[in-house]
Amino acid sequence: MNSTSPMIQSFTPFLQEAWEKSNFSGPTPVQEQAVPEINEGKDVIVEAPTGSGKTLAYLLPLLNKVDSQKKSAQVVIVAPSKELSMQIADETRKWSEGSDIQIASLVGGANIKRQLDRLKKKPQMIVGTPGRLQELIQMKKLKMHEVKTVVLDEADQLLSHEHVKEMDDIIKGTLKDRQLLVFSATVPKEIEGKAKERMNQASVIRIEQSDDQLKNVAHYYITCERRDKIEQLKKVMNMPNVKALAFANDIDLLLELSSKLEYKGHSVGVLHSEATKQEREAAIKEFRSGKVPVLLSTDVASRGLDIQDLTHVVQLDVPRDEKQYTHRAGRTGRAGRSGTVISIVSGPEEKWLKQHGKNLNVTFEEKRFYKGELTD
Repeated sequence: MNSTSPMIQSFTPFLQEAWEKSNFSGPTPVQEQAVPEINEGKDVIVEAPTGSGKTLAYLLPLLNKVDSQKKSAQVVIVAPSKELSMQIADETRKWSEGSDIQIASLVGGANIKRQLDRLKKKPQMIVGTPGRLQELIQMKKLKMHEVKTVVLDEADQLLSHEHVKEMDDIIKGTLKDRQLLVFSATVPKEIEGKAKERMNQASVIRIEQSDDQLKNVAHYYITCERRDKIEQLKKVMNMPNVKALAFANDIDLLLELSSKLEYKGHSVGVLHSEATKQEREAAIKEFRSGKVPVLLSTDVASRGLDIQDLTHVVQLDVPRDEKQYTHRAGRTGRAGRSGTVISIVSGPEEKWLKQHGKNLNVTFEEKRFYKGELTD
C-alpha cells in the first residue's frame, strides 16, 4: 500500500505523509478489512493476531475523522494496562504529527493533577486505563457526551469480570449513536456476546495468523528431562545478544524457574497475573533496557506487550493449541526481521509439539547446545 492506494488517498495530508515516512509495503489484512467499516461509522469486533497491525487499523480512520477545530473529547481508547495505554498513546502522537489534534494519556498510577491539567487543554483523543478513566468521569473532569467513538483494545480483558463494570461506566456517558470498536488477539464466544450486547449490529472481522508471519521465524526444539529445562534455559540466556520472551503455561513453573535462576545468580524478569503493577512495570523496564536477557511470562500476562527487537521466544511448556503457538511465535520475526522459537520439551511434549507443527505446516528442527552454541 503506497501513496497511490485508494485507502491512503482518502486520508488527510498529515496521515498520507506519515504513511510515506513509515515505508510500509502495503496494508495488512486487518487494516484492509477494518478501515472501510470504521470509516462508515459501523460498530466492529476484530479478532486478529499480535503483530498483525490492529492498532493502526483503528487509529488511521479515527485520526482521519477527528475534528481538530472542535475542542472536546471525540475518541476514547481504553486498554487494560498502563504499559499498553502508553504504547498506544505514543503511536497516536506519532501518527498525528503535522495536525492540530491534541492527545491525552490518562493512566492509573500516574500523577492525576498533571492529567487534569492536560484535560483543561480539551484534547480530542484520549487514551487510558479503565480505572483512571472511570475516576475522571466520576469527578466530572472527563466529559463523554461528545465522544463519537470508544475503542476497547485487548477487549477480552476489558470485558472480563474484573473490568466490565468500569467499561459500562465509561460507555454509558456517551450518546446512543456513538461507535464502539472492539479489538483483541482472542475474542472467545462469551466476550463476543458481551460486546454485541453493548453494540449496534456489529460487523465481526476475524483474521487468522498468516503463514507469512511465521516464515521469518526458525522453529527449533531441544529435548531434555523436565528437571533439566532450567539448564537449557540458562544456556539460551548465555547466548550472545539474546532478548527472549520465555513462556510457561502456569504461574507455579514460572515462579519455580525464576527463584532457581535468581538463586544461581541469573537475573530474569517475571510477568504473571498475580504480580503487582509496580513489579510488572519494573520487570518490563529492566527487560527493555537490556538489564535482563529473558522475561519469563504466562500468556495472559504478556498480552498487549509489544517488545521491539525480540530475538527469541522460548517455550518452557508446549502450548495448549496451535493458536497459542502462533500467538507466541508471532512475537519475534516481526517487521521483516528474523527470529527464533526454541521449544524445550520433555517426554510426550515432543509428540504434541510436532502435532502442532503438522497442523500449522511448520517444520521443527531438533537442536542441542554444544560449547554454548545451538547445533544440529
